Amino acid sequence: MISKVVLPITIAQLKRRFHNEKNTIYDYFNTTFLSAIFLPNTFAEYAAHTQWGLPEGAKARLGKGKITGNIAYSPDGNLLAVSSSIGIWLYDTTSYQEVALLTGHTDTVNSVSFSPDGSMLASGSEDDTIRLWDVATGENIKTLTGHTDSVRSVSFSPDGSTLASGGGYWDETIRFWDVEIGENIKTLTGHTGSVYSVAFSPDGSTLTSGSADRTVRLWDVETGENIKTLIGHTSQVKSVSFSPDGTTIASGSYDNTIRLWDVAIGENIRTLTGHTSLVESVSFSPDGTTIASGSLDDTVRFWDVATGENIRTLTGHTFSVESVSFSPDGTTIASGSWDSVRLWDVSTGENIKTLEHPSSVRSVAFSPDGSTLAIGSRHTTVRLWDVATGENIETLIRVRSVSFSPDGTTLASGSWGFDSTVRLWDVATGENIKTLTG
Repeated sequence: MISKVVLPITIAQLKRRFHNEKNTIYDYFNTTFLSAIFLPNTFAEYAAHTQWGLPEGAKARLGKGKITGNIAYSPDGNLLAVSSSIGIWLYDTTSYQEVALLTGHTDTVNSVSFSPDGSMLASGSEDDTIRLWDVATGENIKTLTGHTDSVRSVSFSPDGSTLASGGGYWDETIRFWDVEIGENIKTLTGHTGSVYSVAFSPDGSTLTSGSADRTVRLWDVETGENIKTLIGHTSQVKSVSFSPDGTTIASGSYDNTIRLWDVAIGENIRTLTGHTSLVESVSFSPDGTTIASGSLDDTVRFWDVATGENIRTLTGHTFSVESVSFSPDGTTIASGSWDSVRLWDVSTGENIKTLEHPSSVRSVAFSPDGSTLAIGSRHTTVRLWDVATGENIETLIRVRSVSFSPDGTTLASGSWGFDSTVRLWDVATGENIKTLTG
């Protein structure tokens, strides 16, 4: 059975989907569900996670959907939550195996945040809602409604009693929610653009927010008053983070810089430069000595807070790094990109583990004998999958379209916007046999 695609029908939804603050067109048909094609009967037993949350009629899932927002460690460091186009993946950080897929949102998940005790997870989505999840059972405890546009960011207060959320382009508000009863207890107004990031101070008395209006704002949590507006960035502020001692805020912007702000006086005390493209995410290390940042330049960078020096650059991602998150003990950092989630050793910069999250699928093709599936994607490479096991057996090149030769020995791939070529590949070896240009 072919799964049904539900198109947006309201004016607000249409506006949201076609308004794009990055000046690119997002692909909303970007999950890796194989329910829109007829699968051969050669699918054998799959790992449990390939069957979680499938739409009706789908047999299995190859890949895990596009990483769309932030990633977050649980307070005890045992779990890693990854927001994606199909739900929220939870990983065991010891085995790096999937332990749950939380589904229920009807659109992309933009942000996730663990409660301080680790028992609850909050998620904000393009469907304008926030969901609270029981981490132990995966149950959706509450659904919080009130935002009139996508929920861009969520963050728990240090005592876990309050959740802060930031609204999208047609909302532009920050809302405080009583976690126990699920009610909107305060709405903060002042930003004139999407609120991409919210973070509580360590003592819970202050909230900071970063917005598309190019400002960083400080708010009194008790009164909802805008205490300070920090001006200096020349483009959208995508991410904000409080230092562990609460004296400094780091903000990452689409002006390619990170700024450090003195909370007490509201002044820019240092500007960190080095990224060659938009800064998507910033995070303080648990000891407050280091800032990690992720960028559209495909890198993760470590910065010395005291000097502003770029002390290490981590390379390996092939696309924009959307989110960075330190483990609670500060020894590991997780980075989320359109291509994968990577775990890095903070002291050495070594890539410890890569969790594959292939991005939006543009083309699929079975080999003539049905044993191999080729998937071409907008934001990743051509991947060959073993149909019987679900294993990714070969990775080739970025493409828009793929097709097997009748004897199954050769794969043709067509590219657009990268090198504008057609390439022929030896399926057995993964070797590029010929490149057709013109």
